[in-house]
This record gives sequence, C-alpha cells and structure tokens, in this order.
Amino acid sequence: MAHPTRKAGGRARQMLFSRPAGVVFASTVGTALGITSTVVAILGLVLVPIAHEFAVPRSSISLVFFIIAISTALVYPLIGHLADRHGARIVVLVGHLLFAASLYAVSLSRTLWQFYAAFVLVGLSGSVLGPILFTKIIAGWFDRYRGFFLGIISGVGYGLGSSLMPLFAVAVLTGHDWRTTYQAIASLVLVLGFPILLLFLRNPPQPPPKKTFMRVPGVPGVPGMTLAEAARTRAFWMIMLSISIGSGCMLAVFTHVVPILTGNGLSLAQAARVLSTFALFTVFGQIGTGYLLDLFHRPKLIAPFFFIPVIGLPLLMHGSGMPVLLLAGALMGLGMGTEFGLLPFCLSRYFGLKAYGKISGLAYGVIALTNGFFPVLMDVAYDMSGSYTPALNVVIFVMIVGTVVIASLPGFMRVARLYLEPVTGKRPEG
Repeated sequence: MAHPTRKAGGRARQMLFSRPAGVVFASTVGTALGITSTVVAILGLVLVPIAHEFAVPRSSISLVFFIIAISTALVYPLIGHLADRHGARIVVLVGHLLFAASLYAVSLSRTLWQFYAAFVLVGLSGSVLGPILFTKIIAGWFDRYRGFFLGIISGVGYGLGSSLMPLFAVAVLTGHDWRTTYQAIASLVLVLGFPILLLFLRNPPQPPPKKTFMRVPGVPGVPGMTLAEAARTRAFWMIMLSISIGSGCMLAVFTHVVPILTGNGLSLAQAARVLSTFALFTVFGQIGTGYLLDLFHRPKLIAPFFFIPVIGLPLLMHGSGMPVLLLAGALMGLGMGTEFGLLPFCLSRYFGLKAYGKISGLAYGVIALTNGFFPVLMDVAYDMSGSYTPALNVVIFVMIVGTVVIASLPGFMRVARLYLEPVTGKRPEG
C-alpha cells in the first residue's frame, strides 16, 4: 500500500505538470508581455525625452493612450467574436507576432504622426494579449476556483510584468535612448513569449464540465446569456460604469507616477521604485479579489478595496520620504488590482460562457476608451495648470462614486435566476 505522503506528492506533481497548469503558465506569461507592461508601465519613463525630441507638450505624447484605446475598443468585439467562433489560441499566436513587430515599429518613428501610426498598430495587435482571450481560456478550464486562477494570470501577469518591465526599461535607458528601449522590449516579447504560448497555451475542453456555473439541467450547450440578454441586466451596466471610471482613473495615476514624483523632487530611480511597488501590489489585489469571490460569491464585499486608493492618493500627493510613498504605491496597487480582477470574474459568473467573448469584448472596449482618455485628460490638466493636483482630486471623487456602485451590485445567482428561469422554466445550477 502506497504511503499517503507519497500519494499526495504524486498528485501535486501531476497537477504541476498537467495541461491546465501549462495553460495557466502560458496565459500568465502572455499577460505579462501585453500592452499594460510594455507600453502603459514604461511610457512615463520615456514621456519627457520623446516630448523633447519631437518638440511637443507632454499631452501630445500621452495622446497615444487614447489612440491605443480607440484601436482596442474597435477591435475587442471582433476579437471576442473570433475567439467564440474559432478558439482563442490561434488568435493569440498570430496577434503576438504582430504585437512584437508593432513595438519595434515605434522605435522607427521619425515624426509625431509616424509615432501615432505605430501606436495604432500597437493597439490593434496588442489587444489579443489583453484580458479578453486569456480570461476566456481560463474561465473555460476552471469553474470551482475560477476567481483564483483568473487572479493568478492577471495579478501575477500584470503585476510582475508591470513591476519588472520598468526596471528593464530603466536599465536600457541608462546607456541608450528611448528608441533602443522599444527595440529591446520588442525583442523580449518575441523571444520570451512566443515559444511559451506555442507550447503551452490550449483552448478549453469541450463540452464544459457538468457542474459549470449557470448550467440549466436538461439544456445542452455552453451555459450563459447572449450579449443582448446580458445588456438588459442592471448588473451589466453597473459593472461597466464602476470599473470603466475606476480603472480609467487608476490607470491615469499609474502612468503618471514617475512625472508626479520627479516633479516633487524625487530621482528617476526612486520614482521607478514607487511605480514598481504600485504594479507589484496589483498581484495581491487581483488574487485576493478572486479568492474572496470564490469563497463568498458576493461582489459587493469587494467594495472596500475600491476605496483603498482614496487613502493612497493623498499620500502620493503630499507624502514625504520613501516609506510613505511606497505605502501609497502599495495601496493604489491593491485598488487597481481589485478593479482588474473583479471584471472577468463578474462577467463569467453573471452571464456565463455562452457569449463571453462578445460580452467581454464590448465591456473591455468601453473600458479601453476610458483607460485611454483619462490619462490624456490628466496631461491636459497639467498643461493648463502646471500641476497634477486638480486632476488627482477629481480621481479621489470618482473612486468614491465607484465604491458606492460596487456596494450596490446584486448577487450572482439573483441575476442568473431572473433571466434564465423565465426562458427555460428551470433553475440554473450553482
């Protein structure tokens, strides 16, 4: 008879080297090499030298956030449709190659308009390494611990990617210019990311597990609502409002941590440490959010985490000394991680997986617009007033509003029963 400890060790090794584990690993790496870490996290580092080279105000350079937002908002619904129809894996692989090429194209820009055109390509191609496809794959592979694994790929992916990539960029910038920095990042994305995605990323098994959330007994096929049915729910629009304005505000702060702190007298290296702390603590925010949602299935319990940035922002604005500023970065990272972690879980739990690609494509398209527009507004406010303080005060107010909306969300099963029972006459499982 085999020893219990040996049995447990064998099961652990089997899980560690299983296909689902490989999917989690590949999705995490793909997320870590996406737009958030390779563009959003480092633009603050190169914002000033690029603006000086092209002889334009900072807001003209940060306009690329809005360009990326428009590009991704237009292509997200198409990507979701292709993933629903053909599977997410092939879309990810092709898009990854195009994304690496588009990052390299940024370094070749000689005029501001060429710079903008390159970022149109970055937005279109980089959207495949965004949240839609990887969360669709993970939601299809896991049900019981879906929130936890969504938190893993998003938290570890975005968090580590956005904390390590600025350090990599600073190391390159120390001896080279911003063009070489983008070339180095493009090479890293291609050489590190593509082999891992090719070898380990796999589409979810079909059909889905029998106990998938929202499955209706006796009704075949993937459980869940269509896009039209989801759009008729109050929960859909509450999620869209709270997370779109919340993530837009937090991303605006995240992309301007370096200019804000260097303007207050900190060195580039010190500002990069705060930025990396900000990014790193999104890991804990996203994984913690997923774990709590798996455990309690009550989205309104996450509302206090939306309020955390309201505490962190004043510390960033008025704090002195690295310990206080690192604490500010940690608090805002927890808040941003909560917003990123809440959305894919809520979409899959409220509305199921039947049309997840289309639903998330619309949701992330709207959120992409706010994520692109709000950072530009912050630089416009700076150009007008010479300070980021007025914009940061608005961010604090908006985060309070978002907290109230999240606290008012209905339960997952309330939405499922309300919209599935009248159609089928049967109660959804879960």
